[in-house]
Amino acid sequence: AAMAFALLAARRALHPASAAHLCRRTLPALAAGEPEQRQAASSPTTSAPASPDPFSLVKSELDAVSDRMRRAVATSVPALATAAEYFFKYGAEGKRTRPTVLLLVASALSDAAPAAEHAVPDHSPSGAAPADRRRRQQRLAEVAELIHVASLLHDDVLDSATTRRGLRALNLQVGDKLAILAGDFLLARASVTLASLRDTRVVELVSVVLEHLVTGEVMQMTAGPEQLQCMDHYRHKTYYKTASLFANSCKAVAVLGGHGEGEGGGAEAAYEYGRNLGLAFQYVDDVLDLTASASVLGKPANNDIKEGTATAPVLFACDEHPGLKELVGRRFKGAGDVDAAADMVRRSRGVERAREMAAAHVEA
Repeated sequence: AAMAFALLAARRALHPASAAHLCRRTLPALAAGEPEQRQAASSPTTSAPASPDPFSLVKSELDAVSDRMRRAVATSVPALATAAEYFFKYGAEGKRTRPTVLLLVASALSDAAPAAEHAVPDHSPSGAAPADRRRRQQRLAEVAELIHVASLLHDDVLDSATTRRGLRALNLQVGDKLAILAGDFLLARASVTLASLRDTRVVELVSVVLEHLVTGEVMQMTAGPEQLQCMDHYRHKTYYKTASLFANSCKAVAVLGGHGEGEGGGAEAAYEYGRNLGLAFQYVDDVLDLTASASVLGKPANNDIKEGTATAPVLFACDEHPGLKELVGRRFKGAGDVDAAADMVRRSRGVERAREMAAAHVEA
């Protein structure tokens, strides 16, 4: 379901009262991504009148940012180059949701449309200071995507993943050690680009994101049975693993745009928009994992349950099927647990309630 983007198209300043409005209009298309996924995500929660595709509004800029990222991850070491460039090749880039969101937020906070020159790739050295405000915001979009892809490479090693974005997972392609080092390399390149912004506050915000990514992963790895069954624990972990990158990157884009962080400032509204979008994005992704096909997802269906992770639909289903809690507590490791859990979720309102929770963040 393509979503309206009138607010961004008008390039109005993002005020606190409009953050929910912006989130309402962007979530479904951004969370669903490609056309097939948008159709799979369609529901009363995520439907809206046909309107401009948010991805198309910044496509030329996004292509320029993607071109720069492909150059940024190049290296003269063949094995590292193969690994680091794996998900930046044409056709393997994924939705590029995070840089899309950041470019759209930058537009929403600006009184003027980007100049035509901003759709031309910036080939200046990664450590060179950007020429203007919009180029600085493009650099931040680049940093966010590099961090995101690095986290995927690390997560796939931890989860022993087999596929990612419809491709063979990098850890299977090159081995765990090189996949981890490729993720580290991407983080190093992101750090160089981040330093080029010459803004300590933005560096601080992005550093918090890195801290949260690690915190969320450790929370997931070390949770005991009671925590695994706790919705509050799941929500906190989801903020750390997913929403923090959206929230703090949106805030950083606003800071780069000259907007204040105080009460009523554009930076705080951007943070709230990013936080709510990030949480809703993950809850919709939880639903898709249980309702969409592997060909649509680009990874195995029911992947979360297979990896031992109880997401929002599963936790809600526990209210109707108390026996599901035991399966959650042992991370679905028993014989037949995965199929039994999926069946109980299907026979519950878990998916519907997860959609409602996503809608609550869209409306917040």
